[in-house]
Amino acid sequence: MQHFGSDILTVADRLTDAYVEVFTAPPWDHRDPAATRKEFRQRLEVDAHRPGFRAALSLAADGEVDGFVTGWVTQAPFPADRAYGEVTRRLGADRVDALLVGAFEIDELGVRARTRGTGLGKQLLSALTATAPAGRAWLLTWDQAHATLAFYRRMGWREPEPLPGRATGVVVFLSPFSGGDRGAAVTESGG
Repeated sequence: MQHFGSDILTVADRLTDAYVEVFTAPPWDHRDPAATRKEFRQRLEVDAHRPGFRAALSLAADGEVDGFVTGWVTQAPFPADRAYGEVTRRLGADRVDALLVGAFEIDELGVRARTRGTGLGKQLLSALTATAPAGRAWLLTWDQAHATLAFYRRMGWREPEPLPGRATGVVVFLSPFSGGDRGAAVTESGG
């Protein structure tokens, strides 16, 4: 496992290849590979310079990326672009501030099909969350990524209940070390 900061851009082509393979396969197979490649590469150029950006990659003997995880500390004010608006709608601004701002955000986690079932996803996730501020980490994923949802639940990640009538197309997870959802129910899912 290799750890990176903004120097992730030195392996951006290999990381992008892995990202496209992972995130254009089911359940994301509705995504166009060329558009996914371009969008991810552009995002990576920006994300690599976020405060607290970190990444971990697992490289195969041939130098190709078998798995990856990226993230950073969520800064205030909580963003509204990408899927962040859905997170705020789902949890409410007060809970977002209490639970997510200042916590380490896992932005991307992916493992190529050839290495699934080896524990690599768990290793990658642990590599970045082990040093999360006060053990606080979070992530979001698509509610239709059923295998992904089951993976996070098996790892002990917990889902803050959405506000009544506020379910969205994303699911938010808090790391097992994040403490409770101060003042609101957290689903303790097993799986």
